[in-house]
Amino acid sequence: MDKEWYLEYEIQKNRPGLLGEITSLLGMLSINIITINGVENSRRGMLLVSEYDENIDRLKSIMQMMETIKITKIRNPKLKDKMAVRHGKYIHTDVDDRKTFRFVRDELGLLVDFMAELFKQDGHKLIGIRGMPRVGKTESVVAASVCANKRWLFLSSTMIKQTVRSELIEGEYNTNTTYIIDGIVSTRRANEKHWQLIRELMQLPAVKIVEHPDIFVQTTEYTMDDFDYIIELRSHVDEEITYESFEQQQFNEESGFSMFDF
Repeated sequence: MDKEWYLEYEIQKNRPGLLGEITSLLGMLSINIITINGVENSRRGMLLVSEYDENIDRLKSIMQMMETIKITKIRNPKLKDKMAVRHGKYIHTDVDDRKTFRFVRDELGLLVDFMAELFKQDGHKLIGIRGMPRVGKTESVVAASVCANKRWLFLSSTMIKQTVRSELIEGEYNTNTTYIIDGIVSTRRANEKHWQLIRELMQLPAVKIVEHPDIFVQTTEYTMDDFDYIIELRSHVDEEITYESFEQQQFNEESGFSMFDF
């Protein structure tokens, strides 16, 4: 049975014909290339398919003897490996928390593709997303839902107007729906019926997205350990995500809009 592999190597001596030699080697070992792309720091990534693990072992042995390249990864592909090959960029994770993935606004295409792949996976998934106002959090979630061919539904939001749902109609209970929760809106404005609805949906094997998860867990029974993934989105790499400005802002009751509209 064919098996997928991810191969990544760093070019030590770049010269004409290097890629051709490697692809020829793969062909002689009956290893097929699905996707190939350059990634960061003079590295090249490949998604491969091989029927026999022994051929991958032979490939590794031969490539380790080549002076022109250095193997950095050869393993069963993870989602971030596939994203690196597809976009030519790495997804960066937090050093201390491997379930936290970091993006900047220039990488919205990569972020949307990454989330779409997560959304396509079956079963319960709780994802938190951090970021300052107007950085593109909600828009990215909606775009990823479209890419994953899923409906999306706001349980609480300030995307268009202040939204706090306390009940759903029958057709809105669906495992093919992405449920979006604004942790600040739910914490500041919601009633007990809203929280009952959230608890009910947490039992549904579907994707739940919580914006501002740190605020969300402050007044609920949920903790950060309940989240499967945490995504951080910044305008630039050095931007600090802080909730001090959120704490000082109040809702405009007359207009129905909040000061932290996205």
